[in-house]
Amino acid sequence: MTQKVLKVGTSAAVTIPKKSLKELGLKPGDKVTVEIDRKKRTVSIHSVRGITKRQERIAKLTFDFISRYRKDLEALARK
Repeated sequence: MTQKVLKVGTSAAVTIPKKSLKELGLKPGDKVTVEIDRKKRTVSIHSVRGITKRQERIAKLTFDFISRYRKDLEALARK
């Protein structure tokens, strides 16, 4: 697909067609990482996925477990 570089204020932008957004699972407002390969003169766009509520809950439970049993875990690690 060929897209045109558009002027936006003092910057530039390239639009992503609705169909492509859907295929990538992106929507306006989502964060993306833009990578540039100067040798190949290419630009790659990758979605930045935040952690899910489930992952956040697992991280909290793990942190709480480690905090609660730190001394025991450290004793086991020394064995």
